[in-house]
Amino acid sequence: MRTRPTGLRARSALAVAALVGSAALAALPGGTASAADGGLAVQYRTSASGATADQSEPWFKVRNTGSAPVQLSQVRIRYYFKADAPGATYRFACSWAVRGCAAITGTFGTPNKPTATADRYLEIGFTSAAGTLAPGTDTGDMQLRFYRSTWQTLTQSDDYSFGGGQTSYADWNKVTAQLAGTTVGGTAPEGNDPTDPTDPTDPTDPPGGGQTLFDDFDYTSHTDPAVSAHGWSIRSNPGGPGVPGATWDPSKVTFAREGGNSVMNLETSTAGTGASTRHTEVLTRAMKFKNGTYAARVRFFDAPRSGPDGDRVVQTFFTINDLKAPMADDYAEYDFEYLPNGGWGEPSNILHTTSWETYNPDPWQAVNQHTESRRSYAGWHDLVVTIDDNAITYYVDGQHFGTHDAAYLPERPMSINFNQWLIDLDGQTSTTPRAYDQGVDYVLHVKDQVLTPAQVAAKVAAYRGSGTSFVDEVPPA
Repeated sequence: MRTRPTGLRARSALAVAALVGSAALAALPGGTASAADGGLAVQYRTSASGATADQSEPWFKVRNTGSAPVQLSQVRIRYYFKADAPGATYRFACSWAVRGCAAITGTFGTPNKPTATADRYLEIGFTSAAGTLAPGTDTGDMQLRFYRSTWQTLTQSDDYSFGGGQTSYADWNKVTAQLAGTTVGGTAPEGNDPTDPTDPTDPTDPPGGGQTLFDDFDYTSHTDPAVSAHGWSIRSNPGGPGVPGATWDPSKVTFAREGGNSVMNLETSTAGTGASTRHTEVLTRAMKFKNGTYAARVRFFDAPRSGPDGDRVVQTFFTINDLKAPMADDYAEYDFEYLPNGGWGEPSNILHTTSWETYNPDPWQAVNQHTESRRSYAGWHDLVVTIDDNAITYYVDGQHFGTHDAAYLPERPMSINFNQWLIDLDGQTSTTPRAYDQGVDYVLHVKDQVLTPAQVAAKVAAYRGSGTSFVDEVPPA
């Protein structure tokens, strides 16, 4: 997490240009359909009907068959296909759409139970800019395509969702539709309903061979030898971000049992001076994490545990690598940041998700894309970010929060981090001691595999059900 100057919005022209196309989270409007009262039908046609093609061209319309409006940001559709080779990678593109290509996302994943005609899927989603879908209406044309990243010819005649004879739009049950995480249309390949969790019988063997890091933070204290043995570092070295002269204090990282689970707590405290300020950070020593799924259950607090409120505190879960030089293009950082008392020009609580391409610390210049929600997030929250070859997608409590563009994808592996720190001492000028908490229940990473939030929850439950509190299969970078 990089230090930002006061007035985050006052960016250079380059940084502002980089933010174009970011999607802000929209609150679900009253009267919007839930999965219980909604229905969706996917209409499909193809403009590339041959058994082989240089690119597959599934075109869609999504129709609201229910009785209430549907928020499109809650909708996901999946097109299932067979990869042309075990290591084949694919790219998604939108040629044209009635609601605008900028409002449509496309990511690739692996089904829970690969079949002879479906060992990959293309998942189409929508940003908040797509708006709502009234009962009885459809989205209009979405002229989409995907192709091998090598531009080799692909075979589509053996793809589950492909219909070579579908040259005009018609309902197509071989493409599934989800509303708010529940399947409401279409039929997936056998054993692959999109809402089915990952098979929990062997939680250490994720589908598609993705190696996993899972930690339940079941430790006795910051001095527990298992903390270091499991690859974590509790920061003690000085420096930014945050209040100049502050100490990064390992003793302020504690562990306790809560609700049957072990919970890690990061405490940040101050008495209004740099010398009295204590920040906390826990991070992996290895930078070996890149594409895949990252998830953590994090508890944010709006008020201090003790003392007067008002400090500009930052509570985080993020991945990062090192900036080798100002504006270096192989830098990467992906943040969840909660500011309960505002900061960086914001007057009150705000949750940021930010994907970084690079920055220059002095003079400040940032190239990133961000999404934010201005409301309280006090309490426990399930945070998920997925990274594939096409986009970075953020989820909060199972709901889509924002999708960021391929321009911000990582070039190098990263570490996984949690920290809590004060931007400055201007929000509360009292010299009365105060302390702020941030809780962490677990962390999960699955290498090179995009999981849904439901699959993340199932995977964590499987680990806990089997008594597994820690596993790290992720190889060194």
